[in-house]
Amino acid sequence: MVARELLEAPELPEDIDFADLDPEARRELRSLPRDLAERVGRHLVAAGSLVDEDPEAALAHARYAKAKASRIPVVREAVGLAAYHAGNWSEALSELRAVRRMTRTDAHVAVIADAERALGRPERALDIAKETDPKTLPKEVQVELRIVAAGARRDLGQLDAAVVALQGDDLDPKRSEPWSARLFYAYADNLAAAGRTDEAVRWFLHAADADLEEETDAAERAGELAGG
Repeated sequence: MVARELLEAPELPEDIDFADLDPEARRELRSLPRDLAERVGRHLVAAGSLVDEDPEAALAHARYAKAKASRIPVVREAVGLAAYHAGNWSEALSELRAVRRMTRTDAHVAVIADAERALGRPERALDIAKETDPKTLPKEVQVELRIVAAGARRDLGQLDAAVVALQGDDLDPKRSEPWSARLFYAYADNLAAAGRTDEAVRWFLHAADADLEEETDAAERAGELAGG
């Protein structure tokens, strides 16, 4: 039986090591028999390492882990996030809502709201944002939820409201936080959609300055708008 289960598992990359799993995740797996915990843990490591470059493969590993340990929150979290990256919005919602119930935290509320938006339900995304107390969220999640809410406003044609939704004390080019580049970029993008081109160019440039890892095309967007 064990041999058959192993054959059904997606193939693990050679460099996957259970020790690379987050310590908190390893603690959650302690309720499982040791061999099973290590097997599930390796597939979680694989899911995490593949989620950006090959989300479908990451999802296969996460689903396998869920088949073996569906009552462990970190396993359901892995499925939800991999499904989100793979564009499987309904599965992402189902799994991340389950995590929310199991852990009673809103750590993934922005992802849940964005999945609702991706399913064509911007009003539901806004409801989720309104129902969530931002004071209970880490700052990066607060910012991400504001970005999603602004996107939902834009989906509804409320362009000025989308711009206003992103304004706040942290919309300051003098501040450099891990979330600054994404916030500045979203603000610039919504300014551009609202036809406020000069302001959009300025904020795309601020986003480019804050984007130390060069994860966005902010500089290119600024150039396109300024040249257009």
